[in-house]
Amino acid sequence: MLSTQCLAPGARLLPLLVALAALYGGPAIAQPAKTDTSTDAAQLPAVEVVGRSESGAYHAAEAAGAKTDLALRELPQSVRIVTRQAIDDLGATKLDDVLDYVGGVSRQNSFGGLWDNIAIRGLPGNENTGMATLLNGFSSNRGFNAPRDLAGVERIEFLKGTAAALYGSSEPGGTLNIVSKRPLWNTAHAVEAYLGSYGLKRGAFDSTGPVGESFAYRLNVAVEDRDSFREHISARREVIAPAFTWKFGGATQLDYAGEFLRHATPLDRGVVAVDNKLGAVPRHRFLGEPADGKVTVENQTHQFILSHEWNADWRSRFGLSYRETAMHGFSTEATALRPDNSTLTRQRRFRDYGSEDVALQAELQGNLKTGAIEHELLIGLESFRFRMDSVMRRANPTGTQPYAIDIHAPVYGQAQPVPGPNTDTLERQRNTALYLQDAIKLAPAWRLVAGVRFDDYRQSLANRIKGDTARQQPSSSAPRVGLSWLATPQWTVYANAGRSFRPNVGSGAASQGFEPETGRALELGSKWESADRRIGATAALFDIRKRHVLTADPVNVGFSIAAGEIRSRGLEFDLAGQLSKQWRLNASLVLNDVEISKDNSLEVGGRLLNVPKVNGSVLAVYESDLANGQRYSIGGGVTHMGKRLGQARTQAEANAGTPAFDLPAYTTAKLVAYWRVNPKLRLTLDVDNLFDTSYYTSSYSRLWVAPGTARSATVGLQAKF
Repeated sequence: MLSTQCLAPGARLLPLLVALAALYGGPAIAQPAKTDTSTDAAQLPAVEVVGRSESGAYHAAEAAGAKTDLALRELPQSVRIVTRQAIDDLGATKLDDVLDYVGGVSRQNSFGGLWDNIAIRGLPGNENTGMATLLNGFSSNRGFNAPRDLAGVERIEFLKGTAAALYGSSEPGGTLNIVSKRPLWNTAHAVEAYLGSYGLKRGAFDSTGPVGESFAYRLNVAVEDRDSFREHISARREVIAPAFTWKFGGATQLDYAGEFLRHATPLDRGVVAVDNKLGAVPRHRFLGEPADGKVTVENQTHQFILSHEWNADWRSRFGLSYRETAMHGFSTEATALRPDNSTLTRQRRFRDYGSEDVALQAELQGNLKTGAIEHELLIGLESFRFRMDSVMRRANPTGTQPYAIDIHAPVYGQAQPVPGPNTDTLERQRNTALYLQDAIKLAPAWRLVAGVRFDDYRQSLANRIKGDTARQQPSSSAPRVGLSWLATPQWTVYANAGRSFRPNVGSGAASQGFEPETGRALELGSKWESADRRIGATAALFDIRKRHVLTADPVNVGFSIAAGEIRSRGLEFDLAGQLSKQWRLNASLVLNDVEISKDNSLEVGGRLLNVPKVNGSVLAVYESDLANGQRYSIGGGVTHMGKRLGQARTQAEANAGTPAFDLPAYTTAKLVAYWRVNPKLRLTLDVDNLFDTSYYTSSYSRLWVAPGTARSATVGLQAKF
């Protein structure tokens, strides 16, 4: 069960949130896309409403995170949506399970498996917050966030390119928007049970339905225990995701979406490279200390939305989000591999992190005409207050009695050093923003989307050990414009340009804040959608430049300045949909060239960590009926990730000819299948890394390299009632 420490604050907060929500007019939380009720689309069997779905769609018509009613084919932007059907076909239970099937996405440092961190189009987030990630249109990456569980998720939207004109601080490569499952107005329930390799045990429950004529609920619960192919590693996860919809007459509606998540696992930095090569240390070997126990991450989220339809053309939304995150526990982490290539020195850390995040959004959206031109206007106001408290203690023994281990013959259980004070900071962020967007139908075949956001940002970082505080107040504007030409009923050609910003965390030598990172993104692409809207494809060329990236201060050793620059350019292709009544297909291919174009210490012209030049995937599923009325499917997926840089190389190392440390390319395969015994009972089989390939998903340095999962099989039973 979730701890009372995790649940109690949210329980105390609920009455206050209800009262606040009732005072305003309607939230900016992203809504699920409209259901396609066309005759052609209706020929496919209906998607299951609860539990693991079948016969659903891979291709989505709209993106909630785009904040417009324009269909995806008309939107001048590349958007990749992983639908619930694709999530279920993959047997995915966490975000990490779907990443290899989205083009242009690469994993970054996951903090020892304690949170998600990815790069889109080669541009990662920072160490603490990772990518710009949204939950129903609200920021969900500030603070310390456990790996995303998918029990309560309806779909995942990858908004490629800059989304700063709508969402503010973000990477110009892309933004994720997670869309929660919503209450349904028909009663349905499902239970699921899974057993798998390495001691996997998972149970899930999904229930929804009306309570009277004006109130509907949904509740998703999941509990998971698993060991690992990694020695001394196990994980415990608990998630509760309640939601409700309350209708006040025909024009006003209150929605709530909540999530309580507890994730506990040892912090695992992976294996080390010996003589710049991987494989000397087997992928299962743990180089930490089992006596440290688990690091626990606790998250809770509450989102209230109040929407009102003023008339057929105008509607307002108001949203209130409250989030708490916490992380605490001990860990033992590698510091250096001695010249004997056997002795690994280590440090021991204790972390006690916590954060609170309150955000408000208010939007007015409507349609109007100026002559023959149709406008869909969006006017929004957003404000958030964020507080993050970070305390870390560290012990880093050196000399004749280091805290070390033999990587070839590890012996655990040695005396553990007691961590002493290292970091003690309190960060506060405040932001108020105004954003505007106009989606214009210039003519039957032309669409123009233009928007801009103005942010007034304030940040302070108090160092309670040094006794000083760094402050910054960067104001920023982020414009965006895109144009689509609907050349035929199936083909679209589009182009867009936009700017982004993201404040840099920390302070320089003079205890002053850094200038924010700024980005410029250009994109040219084409979209195709079949006449029956069951399958769609996007091809895009992009060029992104990012400035004011933190780099070494050439005058003050050990400090940074905001003077680095990065460039990313490439070609990407995504295709997803229903090829026929029996076949579903998801495919992607990306060529991405990312390099450091300016830096004071790192290799100019060098690559970025964990970003491949080539990655691609294919997932194909065949589904049909048996003569006795039972139903089955079988399918498979293949993913390829190209060679990636595993540790940043300085310019001095490059000039001296020091070899770069690379993570090797890899290709993995998976098998998926189900057998529907009757309309209410189904069995599933998922096999990951079918050929048991040894591979490495990400790296922070030669000392911290994360091995990919060994072959594993999961059998599941799903029942509906």
